[in-house]
Amino acid sequence: MITAQVILKPGREKSVVNRHPWIFSGAISRVEGSPADGDIVDVWNSRARFVARGVYNSRSQIRVRLLTWNPNDQIDENFWRRRIRRAIAGRQALLESHDTDAYRLVHAEADGLPGLIVDRYGPWLVVQFLALAVERHRQAIIDVLTDLLAPQGIYDRSDVDVRQQEGLVPVAGPVWGEIPPDVIEILENGHTFLVDVKLGHKTGFYLDQRENRLKSMKYFAGKEVLNTFAYTGAFSVYAAAAGAKRIINIDSSERALQMAERNMRRNGFGDREDIYAAADAFEILRAYHANQWKFDVVILDPPKFAYNKRQIDKAARGYKDINMLGMKLLKPGGVLISFSCSGVVSAELFQKILFGASIDAQRTVQVIERFSQGADHPVLLTCPESEYLKGLVCRVW
Repeated sequence: MITAQVILKPGREKSVVNRHPWIFSGAISRVEGSPADGDIVDVWNSRARFVARGVYNSRSQIRVRLLTWNPNDQIDENFWRRRIRRAIAGRQALLESHDTDAYRLVHAEADGLPGLIVDRYGPWLVVQFLALAVERHRQAIIDVLTDLLAPQGIYDRSDVDVRQQEGLVPVAGPVWGEIPPDVIEILENGHTFLVDVKLGHKTGFYLDQRENRLKSMKYFAGKEVLNTFAYTGAFSVYAAAAGAKRIINIDSSERALQMAERNMRRNGFGDREDIYAAADAFEILRAYHANQWKFDVVILDPPKFAYNKRQIDKAARGYKDINMLGMKLLKPGGVLISFSCSGVVSAELFQKILFGASIDAQRTVQVIERFSQGADHPVLLTCPESEYLKGLVCRVW
């Protein structure tokens, strides 16, 4: 039963009518009733007409996360079941794949489930409840996942700072079934990878790069490859499979690089004379440039540099610096594969940053291919924020 209504200011209902799933505090005129954080509320326009229904949270700048624009929808277990079933149906090709068993099953707002991430790693599910909208319905969601997918176990990786913006504390640990082992083996495009879902980045592996790793293989044969921010070496496995001459892996984490070496051995590339360097990427790239090292391919896949709009300028400087260094390290005609996973840095801005880097590097640079997140990380047209990963493949002269 809905006991409270959020009334929008005059002229502020456009984004809601256009089905953007967030209502910020500044768009709200008043709240009628006394909703507790996590309660379901109806959203009315300034003429007291229903426009949407969602979850209220006074502690968040996103005051209401919208779930439905249909006044007949009840937010009960059947609602979550329908949404999750629809998300799973959109990954049917992956569910039936014989060479890939790790991918995203639920991509938050893009699947109509604000703040909910569900990733599959073989028989295991890893979840993130990033917003009160789904945290409040945690048990119903877990029940639906176990019923529809029958996993061996479900592990929670909601140990992220963004939960604090929702008035929630970070949490992690098993939530259903068996506890996964410290290392899980997955299959991606026929390659095997070891994944630490308990302590690894994100939910353990960069699933969103699966298709980009495959597309990149055509640039690696016979080449000297510098894999920067290598993490557990996924791009390097694909490079080795494509016949790369030598691969230098750089990451700040010695532990991640040890996993990268294990992944190379797991795929039959243990006898290669590749290099694994635990170092700050900016510092070691400057050292390589000072020593006049050159490469055929440079991969730049850094972590998120900007988490909000206030950090964009600082992030832009970081992206410009690392890309300038990458360009300087390339042989004439070499290939730069550069990514940004900062959602607040648009694809247009990212290209402008690389333009500036090319001027500072004094290199002629051509964009020859564009990358984005995989199809299991869909972009909701009414929520452009759901598109966060962008990549440019550049020829550098």
